[in-house]
This record gives sequence, structure tokens and C-alpha cells, in this order.
Amino acid sequence: MDAELIARFKKYFFGLIEPAIYDTLAMLAATMVLAILFGFVISVVLVSTRPGGLKPNRTIYSVLNFLVNFIRSFPIMILIVALLPVTRAVMGTTMGIRGAVFPLTVAATPFMARIFENAMVEVDPQLIEAARSFGASNLQIIFRVMLKEAVPSIVSGTTLATVTYLSATTIAGAIGAGGLGSIAMNYGYHRFDDMVLYTGVVILCILVQLIQLIGNQIYKRL
Repeated sequence: MDAELIARFKKYFFGLIEPAIYDTLAMLAATMVLAILFGFVISVVLVSTRPGGLKPNRTIYSVLNFLVNFIRSFPIMILIVALLPVTRAVMGTTMGIRGAVFPLTVAATPFMARIFENAMVEVDPQLIEAARSFGASNLQIIFRVMLKEAVPSIVSGTTLATVTYLSATTIAGAIGAGGLGSIAMNYGYHRFDDMVLYTGVVILCILVQLIQLIGNQIYKRL
């Protein structure tokens, strides 16, 4: 009986679960890289144009601030469904990794923008004034002062965001994106197969612990 159970586990793991792990990690990596890039650009504009910022502009800040809050207000599943026509137009499909990365990036970008913005706003204003007194430009202040001082907070926030959007990949998987969420839902829940379901849960727990551990180690070194 034990040999049969082990054989069944190996069949499911190497045939279904292992490829799903790679799909989940691919979705997560692509989403976070794009969200960090786009989120940083948005955060620079927010930090620069906010009241009391480097170059205040009430109109630009109000519009961008509203858009960031508006997108963040959507539950991830509703956002993925709402963006299906746009995803199909942009990516050519709504299925698989390609179909998941676009809506996940749209969801994660404002989240990362807030993390960058909050981290840079918390930088000691005296450091900024000191940089101004030495003739530093706004871009130099952002990259050489604010960003440099904010790195530990950004690392901590990025770790939190990565864990959050790992769970989002499973939600996307449950509605056609593939990955561990798809396997757990289609082969575990719908077919009443507890082995597949709980193996997926355990793997997700391990991934969360690994992400948090890596983030904590980077934070300590900084």
C-alpha cells in the first residue's frame, strides 16, 4: 500500500506539480521585475510632484495618486477578469503564463509604487536639504540620496509584495493561468484528491518561507 502511495505521489509530482512550480515561479518573477520597474518610475513622479516634493505639481500628483489608489482598490480576481479583453488585445491570449503576467503586473505596479514612494518620503529631509546646498539636481537627490537611504525599507516592502503576489499567481492559476493554483484547483479540489491539493499547499508554504528568508537576509546585510 505504501509503495503504491509513493508511486502515485511521484506520478503526480513529476507529471503535474513540478512543472506547475516552474510556471508559478516564472509568473512571479516576470510580474515582480516589471512591477518594480514601472512602480519605480511612478514613485519618482509621485515623490517629485507631491506637495512639498522636489518639484510640486498638484494636477499630476492628484491624477497619478488617484490612479494608484483606484487600481489597488480592486480585488485581484476581479481585476484579472475585468482586464480580460485588454489582456487578450495586448498579449494575444488570456491563458497560461502570458495571459497572467499582464493583469498581475497591472495589479502589482501601484503596490510597488507605494512601497518606493513611502520609503523615499521617509528619508530625513535634512539630507535632502544638504544635497540641495551642494547643488545636486532633483534626479541626483532621488538616486544618490533618497533611493540610497531608502534601500532597506524598499527591500522589506518588496519581500512583502513578492509574498503577496505569489498568492495572486495561485488565484490567476485558478482561472486559467496555470501554475500551482490551477493544479490545486483542477486536480485537487475538483477531483477530491487531497494528495495533490495539500502538496500544493505545502509547496506554497515552503516558497513563502524561502522568499521571506531571502528578503530578511538581504535586509540584514543592508
